[in-house]
Amino acid sequence: MKIPSSTTFSLFGAALVAISYGLARFAFGLFVPPIRAELGLTPYVIGIIGALPLISFLLATLVAPFAADRLGARYAAVLSGGFGVAGLALISQSTGALSLGVGVFACGICTGLMMPALTAAMQALVKRSLHGRVSAVMNAGTSVGVAVAVPAVLFLAGAWRFAYLSFAILAAIGVCAAWYFLPSVSRITPSNASPPPPISALQWVRLFRLSLFAFMMGFVSSAYWIFAPDLVVTLGGLPPSMTGWLWLAMGIAGLGGAVVADVADRNNPAITQALMLMMLSASLALLAASPGQLMIAVFSALVFGLAYMSLTGLYLMTGIRLLPGRLSMGPVFPFMAVSLGQATGSPLVGMLVSEFGYADGFAMFSAVGITVAMLSPLYPPYLEQEPEQPEEETGLQAAYDYQLHDEEDEPVRSVPIEGKK
Repeated sequence: MKIPSSTTFSLFGAALVAISYGLARFAFGLFVPPIRAELGLTPYVIGIIGALPLISFLLATLVAPFAADRLGARYAAVLSGGFGVAGLALISQSTGALSLGVGVFACGICTGLMMPALTAAMQALVKRSLHGRVSAVMNAGTSVGVAVAVPAVLFLAGAWRFAYLSFAILAAIGVCAAWYFLPSVSRITPSNASPPPPISALQWVRLFRLSLFAFMMGFVSSAYWIFAPDLVVTLGGLPPSMTGWLWLAMGIAGLGGAVVADVADRNNPAITQALMLMMLSASLALLAASPGQLMIAVFSALVFGLAYMSLTGLYLMTGIRLLPGRLSMGPVFPFMAVSLGQATGSPLVGMLVSEFGYADGFAMFSAVGITVAMLSPLYPPYLEQEPEQPEEETGLQAAYDYQLHDEEDEPVRSVPIEGKK
């Protein structure tokens, strides 16, 4: 199999992320009204079901680095996609709360396993100097999935079973593509390769600081993800059908997050973090100030989508660079922190909205985001990078041809890895 270029790999990874994150995870909230009406579920039950993919995502994220290391990039990605196919198909055939809950739980596992699998493949196929850029492009695939899901909501809202069955078919195509294109190289170690160095105290400290910023970003963003549609309908008086355009704008603008690696490299990560957090906070304030103006509401969604995807891409890139040689582990902590922040912020913003109203609740969360942005000088800097290794020492050649030795250290033969011949 010919080694794919970094551009080809990043676009393919973005497509898999679009399926696992955009369709399997974020699309559910858009289909809640027709699902609840057809299955006769109460808001309380829907709230419990809506929390299940977050729980399964966190559980899967805990074991994802070990799965990627043990199974290899290809099999870990196929396993992730398999959970996605099963979950989406089960949602499309749901007859009650139990089957629906199992479906969304499986989709959360799909989301938690996918990115570590892709970063494991990236370690073998992409030069280290391009890891940040490729990771940011793959992360922006979430926006593609969100953008694809929105037209389905607008035109298939009454046929949500057909929409989810279509998503399951797309996920199955993704599984086949992952099996065909991704190498199973992360579990293969040449005989003369040294293990990655242990994580130092400095790395742990910087990873903790990164996770705190990721947690606070997830905390602030939860207001928009959960209550933005309710705000424009309840406070602004817009028709419920118009809320889909907010998500479409969010998905399209989120594609700009693909350039966050270059922005961070040119302006340093702390400046990028401060700028994007300010934009995210401004989007909350803008929506709360003019919820009845559709164009302003859509503009706020554009700002939010760009800021959110840029920040998640920045945290992903920083986690990878803070733990060089551990690409299947670096993104785990910030992604878990973002999810925990969203889980913490959702009930709190609901309480504030009930107590003070939408405008004041969003204003308070916006103020929290601005405060965190002012603390961006504490954002962890990258570790000093090692000198760039020759291409054959990065895993590109070892991925496709390496020497096995028997117990007497006698060379046996050159064995290609599993894959396309």
